Amino acid sequence: MADQPQIYELNNGTVVVKITNYGCTITSLSVPDKNGKLADVVLGFDTVEPYVKGASPYFGCIVGRVANRIKNGKFTLNGTGYSLPINKPPNSLHGGFKGFDKRIWEVAEYKKGDKPSITFKYRSSDGEEGYPGDVSVTATYTLTSSMTMKLDMEAVPENKATPINLAQHTYWNLAGHNSGNILDHTIQIWASEMTPVDENTVPTGEIKSVKGTPFDFTAEKKVGLQVHEVGLGYDHNYVLGGGEEKLGLKRAAKLKDPSSSRVLNLWTNAPGMQFYTGNYVNGVVGKGGAVYNKHAGLCLETQGFPNAINQPNFPSVVVHPGSKYQHTMMFEFSV
Repeated sequence: MADQPQIYELNNGTVVVKITNYGCTITSLSVPDKNGKLADVVLGFDTVEPYVKGASPYFGCIVGRVANRIKNGKFTLNGTGYSLPINKPPNSLHGGFKGFDKRIWEVAEYKKGDKPSITFKYRSSDGEEGYPGDVSVTATYTLTSSMTMKLDMEAVPENKATPINLAQHTYWNLAGHNSGNILDHTIQIWASEMTPVDENTVPTGEIKSVKGTPFDFTAEKKVGLQVHEVGLGYDHNYVLGGGEEKLGLKRAAKLKDPSSSRVLNLWTNAPGMQFYTGNYVNGVVGKGGAVYNKHAGLCLETQGFPNAINQPNFPSVVVHPGSKYQHTMMFEFSV
């Protein structure tokens, strides 16, 4: 259908989501608070132009072919060495200079009704941003119930083994995108371990208990309580596990805003989740002229572990022809 960037709407009468085919990006997501009052709880822009012009620090998009950092932009697969663009020196980040977030996806299906959905398709070609093989990707956003949104991501390598690791990079602020910082939100993360990082934010390969550290969110606590003890803020991968399961997905995180009483429960089948507190956001002018500064939103990016392609002890992100990459996230809102 569209080969121009456009914004599409999913609306089930309770939740209203706006998504553009540019980068499969959620530009707006409005949910009611305890009094039924709607607020837009994601950071972003009113039109597609700022996204296309590169003003977005990955607001709301799907990142790939490989999310997060690959150390020095290098890896070896089946005896062949690959060099990727170093777009976040000294590493390659979120798929390179023109990752999946900066591509126009095709709208394959768009359904209205009580369970509205939209399916985007993209074909990534062999050698694109340095990655091997052709890969067909689809992403489907569905409002599955009055307060729940599901995202299904699939990718099929057509002719060569390749690393694939897609992540949804929405910045959440449950008080409303224009309400200031998220340091008063509380969060619980179903992870007793995380992957420590080096000075360039790349995991060292170690898997470490969060017990007795500022990274411990096994019990609900304020995001801002110990944020100043971890450098610029949280930007770390958590090893998910230990939560209950629902529809084949495990519970990853529960985010709450005390002022509006909005709650987001996140469920996933991915092994990890990058918890990022918007540390690099600085004076970005967003929707309605709102200015987004440091900690204006936080990201809960379920994913394969960062730099897994270079860490044999991490779960593998390599997908072979004949196999399929499948990553599902369920965003369950309540008050």
